[in-house]
Amino acid sequence: MSAVATLRFLTVDWRDLFEIAVTAFVIYRLLLLFRGTRALQMLVGIVVLVGVYAAAWVFKLTMITYLLGLVFTYGAFALLVLFQPELRATLAHLGQSRLMRVFRGERTGGVASEMVETVAALGRARLGALLVVERGVRLGEYARTGTPLLARVNAALLQSIFTPPSPLHDGAVIVRGDTIIGAGCILPLSQAELGDRSLGTRHRAAIGLSEQTDALAIVVSEESGQVSVAEHGRLRRGVGESELRALLEGITPRVTAEQAAVALRA
Repeated sequence: MSAVATLRFLTVDWRDLFEIAVTAFVIYRLLLLFRGTRALQMLVGIVVLVGVYAAAWVFKLTMITYLLGLVFTYGAFALLVLFQPELRATLAHLGQSRLMRVFRGERTGGVASEMVETVAALGRARLGALLVVERGVRLGEYARTGTPLLARVNAALLQSIFTPPSPLHDGAVIVRGDTIIGAGCILPLSQAELGDRSLGTRHRAAIGLSEQTDALAIVVSEESGQVSVAEHGRLRRGVGESELRALLEGITPRVTAEQAAVALRA
């Protein structure tokens, strides 16, 4: 039977396309969870071992095939131990999905409310602050420049961090989902010409980070109490509470403290 005749028997219906789409989506979400962690490096190592096993099988290298066969046979139990944090984070992520939150009736505006309350209080008190909200690009490398934290976003905690003489009040606070992952963090300064001499180091750092990542940076001016937002390399000044709340509520789904800890260890 010719190859053309064989292909005639291969039919693709909507079920096949649906299975392919679901499988691709699951693999993509798993890779997003593992991105920036040591788990991804381990996955690459496993792929290399599979490639070596395939080459050994093709070239009839019996000893290598036998040894790698043992590794794959008993290695599944070792993988459960090695990937335990990532597996737990994956299950937690499924539980925190939008669909599950609908069934549980959870409110998603809690983090936004806490941050808006913080910014408003700091502005009234003329206390400078720089808060960074992570989006798609991981900010673990910047969080490690300061003091690593794993604390739920809380207005009282944020206000205490930015109130002198706190040793962390000069740096940036980085928020991932509903978790503070770092305080007193150092951010890259923008080299662009700002054109306004009243803008200080916090504003330049906020713009610099937004030039290099997709994060949202919120600045409270120490001189005027004015709130500014840096996004995609641009700075918006005089942002009101309602506008800031809308920005924060539409950024990212919730990330549990456990997931933040897994990513921060990378």
